[in-house]
Amino acid sequence: MSIKIDQKIVGYTVASASDDKSADEPLEACADVIQMHEKVERPGMLQGSTYKIKTPASEHALYITINDIVLNPGTEHELRRPFEVFINSKNMDHFQWIVALTRIVSAVFRKGGDVTFLVEELHSVFDPRGGYFKKGGKYMPSLVAEIGDVIEEHLVRIGLLKPKGLDEHQRKLIAEKRAEFEEFQKAAGEVAEEGHFPESADLCAKCSTKAVIQMDGCMVCLNCGDSKCG
Repeated sequence: MSIKIDQKIVGYTVASASDDKSADEPLEACADVIQMHEKVERPGMLQGSTYKIKTPASEHALYITINDIVLNPGTEHELRRPFEVFINSKNMDHFQWIVALTRIVSAVFRKGGDVTFLVEELHSVFDPRGGYFKKGGKYMPSLVAEIGDVIEEHLVRIGLLKPKGLDEHQRKLIAEKRAEFEEFQKAAGEVAEEGHFPESADLCAKCSTKAVIQMDGCMVCLNCGDSKCG
């Protein structure tokens, strides 16, 4: 913005950053805040979580360990960020690509910035031989996609992603529909296992879970509440 000077200039001084204390304070406060980047050194101990994956494609389970680094501990700027990932299994069929995947994902973690894009990238991987249903009825297009599912769960737990929760109206609708369906099953002498969806349920196109049942002439998903009837 230009300023018009109507009077004669009789002297001048050069302004410095120290003259503006209000501008200096934020810079000073941010100077000591450590953000995640590739030059952050790995400490001797990291906190982590281990997740188990058991697929119908293999008799051996996969164990995924994600270790986190805590930046600026004990301050208001404390951050917990994923630092590295390890995958272990007795099944050696996938050894090469699993080692490559863990190194690439770990490198992305250490690079810093927004790492949540990894979830969608891994979810989009499809196995040409076909996917499978994991426990609970959710469809997994590939083993890589389920690894992405584990990373998503971990990022939600440490606060980098928001949980994909349902609103109060949707939860109430699903509870009502499930209660109605269970009453119908009891009358027919069929009882679904607690915490699982009926074996006769169809696959939901929205949440990829085998949880779609027909109630009152309308197809309703008991997992996400999706319905063609509104």
